[in-house]
Amino acid sequence: MPNTSEHPRRIRVQRDGPLLIEGPVEVVGEDGEVSVSRRFMVAICTCHRTRTPPWCDTSHRRRTKRDEKS
Repeated sequence: MPNTSEHPRRIRVQRDGPLLIEGPVEVVGEDGEVSVSRRFMVAICTCHRTRTPPWCDTSHRRRTKRDEKS
């Protein structure tokens, strides 16, 4: 998927969260595997906790037990 200088991809960086990228996108992993998403916005995991790499599955969120008080 070529990227042009007239319409560069926008990437939003969030503290303690994923990279949000305007799609469609191709992500090339360290092993050379290519993952493709044609969605209008994708979330790329940066915490390495996801079960669906490279896509974020919100595993980075803190989870508390129901009986614990905030």
